[in-house]
Amino acid sequence: MGINVIGKTIMGSLFGKPATAMYPVIKNEFYPNTRGRILYSADDCNFCGLCEKRCPSQAIVVDRAAKMWQIDRTRCIACNFCISVCNKKSLSYSREYETPLTDKTERFWSFQGQTDPEQTDPEPTETA
Repeated sequence: MGINVIGKTIMGSLFGKPATAMYPVIKNEFYPNTRGRILYSADDCNFCGLCEKRCPSQAIVVDRAAKMWQIDRTRCIACNFCISVCNKKSLSYSREYETPLTDKTERFWSFQGQTDPEQTDPEPTETA
């Protein structure tokens, strides 16, 4: 009886499909509800801080005065709550997975917004 079980296993392994996916050859498909990564558009953001307040893992930091938006990739759980509360639709998500980290300093993604031209002093022009 033991030989028959071993024979079935060997024949199934030789002539059956592989047990694992052949990743480099066959790419993984992303399903419609796959949670991937957060995408950010600094041009549309008004730095209101709603996404920071709604984030359950406290992965987002918004500094309104410095017009800076930052996300900690290791703390983000891809729940997409920040996307649902963004009033300017500057946050969206992509179904691709995040690239692996090779260095701990790369875990923060920071984006600097544009300063308002009205608040900056224009450079004086010389008249001849």
